[in-house]
Amino acid sequence: MAENENAPAPAPAPAPDSAPAPVAGSAANVGGRKQSISCLEEKKYVVSTEKSGDLHVYVQGDLSQQGKRAVFLTVHDLGCNHTSFHDFVNHPCMCEIKERSVFIHIDVPGHEDNAPNLTTPFPTLQVLGEDLVTVLDFLHVKYVIGLGEGAGANVLARFGLAYPQRALGLILINCTGSAASVMDTFKSKFVNWKGESSVSQSAEEYLIFHKFGHQLVNDSNPDKEKVMQEFQSRLRGTINNKNLKLYVNAFLGRKDLPLKTCKTDVLLITGLLSSYAHVVEKLHRDMDKTKATLLKIERAGDVLLQAPYKVAQSILLFCKGQGLLTSLTLPGVDRQRAFSGGSFDGEGGPRRLSRGMSMEEYDKPNIRRLSITISNDGVSNKHN
Repeated sequence: MAENENAPAPAPAPAPDSAPAPVAGSAANVGGRKQSISCLEEKKYVVSTEKSGDLHVYVQGDLSQQGKRAVFLTVHDLGCNHTSFHDFVNHPCMCEIKERSVFIHIDVPGHEDNAPNLTTPFPTLQVLGEDLVTVLDFLHVKYVIGLGEGAGANVLARFGLAYPQRALGLILINCTGSAASVMDTFKSKFVNWKGESSVSQSAEEYLIFHKFGHQLVNDSNPDKEKVMQEFQSRLRGTINNKNLKLYVNAFLGRKDLPLKTCKTDVLLITGLLSSYAHVVEKLHRDMDKTKATLLKIERAGDVLLQAPYKVAQSILLFCKGQGLLTSLTLPGVDRQRAFSGGSFDGEGGPRRLSRGMSMEEYDKPNIRRLSITISNDGVSNKHN
């Protein structure tokens, strides 16, 4: 497992694309945007794939220690790039997880900051998901935990279906399991994309609702306008609008996900204010309950932004269920309280410490077969 200290040392990762190597503690300007200290801890690679072209890959953490770490593979949603996960990973609630993990962030084609227009066709979500294995092979990574949001969650689900032996588990935020509905396609027809360097108001509104959902009208948080403005600034700034449109079209052209046959453990996460909450609930109903868990967070649309502590807690519980990060406690949650009544066995009953079970084994909670609703005040309701 990932924390086995006796595991053989993996092959060394390739040298980063950029030289010299990044130095933590300094600052620089890249593409007109000040680069944070945490950004400089990343190593960037450009990986050529068979059908998806060049993928820009950013690694946080020491790949040479992957035998003792949890390794996450992330894919971002529409209207952003890998920095959306970069910001989440560097949130204080993720500090301990980050120290024991490696994060491999993917920018979908043409979505790195200030990217030029793509000169090749944009891949389908299916093709992109299947090509992610090329990144793992390039970096000499044996298996990962997939962590994706929105369209990126759909991509990672397809990766997990195509290469179950390379996916220890999938954490899918606001994942859609069905093809785009007639209404989705109809609405998209009214989105006007101005040109190559700007985003129209209708396109902004479409992407904002896709990301934040009903949080737009129900959230009384005074920082809401600031959050929206920051998202709009990204759309108008470093994201290539023409390439963004291609990603949106690929998302709208997606096919059904056959997750009923998924052999990998899956954690589905959604906010009850998300525009895709009902879609995620339907996906969970259709899945094998021995493989799937659903976490619903109240009063949240964008869960990574609005409820990072809850997402971090669920990620850690899921990883413990896979035998990863077993020595860590839940961020911000008392250890004893976290495990009392919080983990269930395969029949849905509470788990008891038996005479033949070691403390280490008990430290690996089984959170499958559950649908859990968590409010931002920490109260949870569990449903089998």
